[in-house]
Amino acid sequence: MAERLIYGFHAVLGRLRRDPESVFDLYVSGLRHDARAREVLELAESLGLKVTRIDNQRLDGMVGTRRHQGVIARVDAVQRMTFLDDVLESLPSFPEPALLLVLDGVQDPHNLGACLRVADAAGAHAVIAPKDRAASLNATAIKVASGAADAIAYVTVTNLSRALEQMKKIGIWVIGAAGEAEKSLFDIDLKGPVAWVLGAEGDGLRRLTRATCDELAHIPMRGNAESLNVSVASGICLFETFRQRNS
Repeated sequence: MAERLIYGFHAVLGRLRRDPESVFDLYVSGLRHDARAREVLELAESLGLKVTRIDNQRLDGMVGTRRHQGVIARVDAVQRMTFLDDVLESLPSFPEPALLLVLDGVQDPHNLGACLRVADAAGAHAVIAPKDRAASLNATAIKVASGAADAIAYVTVTNLSRALEQMKKIGIWVIGAAGEAEKSLFDIDLKGPVAWVLGAEGDGLRRLTRATCDELAHIPMRGNAESLNVSVASGICLFETFRQRNS
């Protein structure tokens, strides 16, 4: 069985919550006794996982960087398929409200990788896309994601509108980003459970996707550009959500 190492609290906690059976061992810095470290240790204990306390120098050597935040996991290297039901069922285990990024028609793997990276940075719980007319999580996307493919679930669904309805049934407010929308994203309360839906650059949201959203919002823009790259737009929407929740 192929194995590899992932590191950082977001990546490790995300893997423990979504796919604990793929985690074989945990290594935690002996210097970390804070709330985040305790969260990892308590979750690992509840799952019956082995945890080894080691010094930071050994952690640095394991992954070749000091950016591990004091936590490393040895995991199954095979990318497992993640289902929407599993993601939605895992949301109550997170301390913060749901934050999902839905991509409608993004077919460039570079854009997908960049969206995964910005979604991870903003603390999103998953990126969701249709199986058709969507980029696959291939080597290019994984490379551009710079580790985010390990930290955040990428889910493909057969019917995107049905998936959005499923989110709405559990109380997630579905917001579509659309340049012609009357309301600005800065005028929307984003403190509750939210799913941001973004279309491909130029094409925007498909008609049925747009109709399924609870509301639409635009990103205020100045200058001559008519649209933004989808990863840039995703970052603006997700980080405005982050800002509101932490202000």
